[in-house]
Amino acid sequence: MFMGNKSKLKGVQWFNLILFGLMGQIAWAVENMYFNTFLYNSVYNGATQTAINGSIDVMDAISRMVAFSAVAAVVTTFIMGVLSDRVNSRKWFISIGYILWGIITACFGFITRDNVALLFHLSNEVKILTATVVTVIVMDCVMTFMGSTSNDSAFNAWVTDITDVTNRATTESVLTLMPVFAMVIVMAMGGFVGAIGYPAFFIALGSVVALCGIIGIFTVKDSRAQKVSAEKQSFFAEFIYGFKPSVVKTNKNLYLSLCAMAIFNIAYQVFFPYIFIYLQHSLDFTFDKLLAGITPKMIIIAVVCLVALVAGIISLGRLMDKFGKDKFIYASILLFIAGLVITGINDKSLAGFGIGMLITMAGYGCFMILLGATIRDFTPEDKTGMFQGIRMIFMVLLPMVIGPVIGKEICKISAITYTNEYDVVQSAPGAVMFFAAAAVGALIFLPVIFLKKNGLKKS
Repeated sequence: MFMGNKSKLKGVQWFNLILFGLMGQIAWAVENMYFNTFLYNSVYNGATQTAINGSIDVMDAISRMVAFSAVAAVVTTFIMGVLSDRVNSRKWFISIGYILWGIITACFGFITRDNVALLFHLSNEVKILTATVVTVIVMDCVMTFMGSTSNDSAFNAWVTDITDVTNRATTESVLTLMPVFAMVIVMAMGGFVGAIGYPAFFIALGSVVALCGIIGIFTVKDSRAQKVSAEKQSFFAEFIYGFKPSVVKTNKNLYLSLCAMAIFNIAYQVFFPYIFIYLQHSLDFTFDKLLAGITPKMIIIAVVCLVALVAGIISLGRLMDKFGKDKFIYASILLFIAGLVITGINDKSLAGFGIGMLITMAGYGCFMILLGATIRDFTPEDKTGMFQGIRMIFMVLLPMVIGPVIGKEICKISAITYTNEYDVVQSAPGAVMFFAAAAVGALIFLPVIFLKKNGLKKS
């Protein structure tokens, strides 16, 4: 149990933490969920059977997009993390990065088969579809470069800079709420996508992201003055620093935490890229039906549940700061796995799916709080930017390359086929992907056992 004075963040720091944390998660959630449905429902939808058969399979396209985006995110975070350490600043990487992130996101509003055919002077329907898919994937990587520069690299390093071991779980609990809020906001956006279309949706979202970057120019303050390394190395030496065996040995708790995070996120990525397609085509769920069925009573219940969730997660973070993170780690993993199993069992019930996902996300949130705080605790303070790239390998690259491939193969085995409105036969993922995710999730115990033995608290 920690005994001592707890550091407090300033009001403007909380403002920026919430602003950039929430907006970044909204942008990433849109990429992770709506870019997949954008490919599925817009780029491929309306294409002829000949074009679909001759082009990239839609599930392969989604898997490739996720993987390439992950690679782009990691490479970007390595370069920009080291660079932000060397120039001793986070502010401009965050602010300018968000502005450019928003501009690139808005550009997706102009990607259509017709526009791509016009741009590249194509007439063959197979080539048009293939070129459109490739354009989406390339633009996703460009957008990821901007997002990783501003959010994954600079913002995450900035959060580590301004916090310490006495307040990180509390801070992480607030950051963990951001994906939850983002999920709610993005799901609510689903109804608008159908009403206004993808072009207007992407342009509106990009404008808001860019606006956050402009706000950051006036509100973000750097906090690197006392955390500059006296050891001067070449850019390349700093780039590969985290790969040195001696560094791994010295920071073994950090790397154990990262291994646990990698397995955890691989399990998450087994089902997450395909979840909206599963909902739409396996459980017959649409946002139009959801919005049509909302009553005032349901809104009140949802608001009460959301308030309870916020209070519960923030309280959990404070408890972890007070009593130690190791007290909560096994329960978090079991909750995550149990939720996935319940979700998989309820493959015919939308209500059962909701209950299972609620339990899954509760476990997800708890684990993200304690492991996210632990990773920050064990990250060397004078090399925060350097380690952001290492963190991204475990948190993004490995999960987003391995997870969707497992999910894709499982989905192929248990695919549900249907004929769309264009009389084209398509496949949709089945519930077995949740069981596969639970099996991967059980592997989290391997690094966690050693981590818990060493202690989750920085000495």
